[in-house]
Amino acid sequence: MKISEKLEECTKNGQVYFSFEYFPPKTEEGVNNLFPRMKKMVSYGPQFCDITWGAGGSTADLTQDIATRMQKEIGVETMMHLTCTNMMPEKVTVALEKCKEAGIDNILALRGDPPKGQEKWEAVEGGFECALDLVKFIREKHGDFFGIGVAGYPEAHPDAICDDPEQFAKNYQGELEYLKKKIDAGGQMIITQLFYDCGTFLKFVKDCRNIGINCPILPGIMPIQSYGGFMRMTGFCKTKVPQEILNTLEPIKDNPEAVKKYGIHLATQMCKTLIEAGTPGLHMYSLNQDKAVLGILGGLGLISIEEPAKNPTPAIEEKKEEEKAKA
Repeated sequence: MKISEKLEECTKNGQVYFSFEYFPPKTEEGVNNLFPRMKKMVSYGPQFCDITWGAGGSTADLTQDIATRMQKEIGVETMMHLTCTNMMPEKVTVALEKCKEAGIDNILALRGDPPKGQEKWEAVEGGFECALDLVKFIREKHGDFFGIGVAGYPEAHPDAICDDPEQFAKNYQGELEYLKKKIDAGGQMIITQLFYDCGTFLKFVKDCRNIGINCPILPGIMPIQSYGGFMRMTGFCKTKVPQEILNTLEPIKDNPEAVKKYGIHLATQMCKTLIEAGTPGLHMYSLNQDKAVLGILGGLGLISIEEPAKNPTPAIEEKKEEEKAKA
């Protein structure tokens, strides 16, 4: 089933929905550990889950294997990322045919990041120049078989971010127009880059609606799970981080548990703000971990996290004592 249709149905029924994103682990042990965690997380009812395609196509085979197992073994509606990096049309054709065989009919079409060790993104000879090319190719070759999602950037794509306000405004508008082209070419839903300023996301949605983009727009929520990881990711993506967040993190940056606890609190408050403003659903960047995202969804009241069963031993011993007393 097309994920975009599921999401539109949820919105129609007033149901706040959520979804989880995973990435291919680097080791076999990591892969083996991922599936029990994924199964637990899926039991809470995400509308879909997606799996990323490594930089430069570095995890292509593993991504397809995990996506297949997600769809068949875990039994969740699966969206597989597919990027243009190092991908000739022939390779994309093979990847899409494998998806069809596995029962996967939803793709997130992306340009992708540069291969490791390469600063600037470049198309391979005869390959795709951008995500728009990939969307057009999928629609041309496979008609309406695949549901297609695309990426959105509330702060503009990192390549378009600059210090000059006037130039940035032009770049941002150009990014919106390009996003509209991806939707007009066959994209049916948008998942955004991470952000930590809810106002930025809400403005982005309004700007999209104003130019005729009416499909579901899912905010990408990435809980802070470690100080170093947070700083690396926001630096790489050129994400604006409100000073209040940096001020809170500074004194606890060497306390991993405190950072995780704050990450859950912050993301929960962000999600409350978004939902109260009318955002119909959330896309959770899980980083292959369950505690943070489930804690956030529990804090929002979207799921009920069961408490571990209490140890029956004390009750049994209590009964024994009562029986002794009667004797």
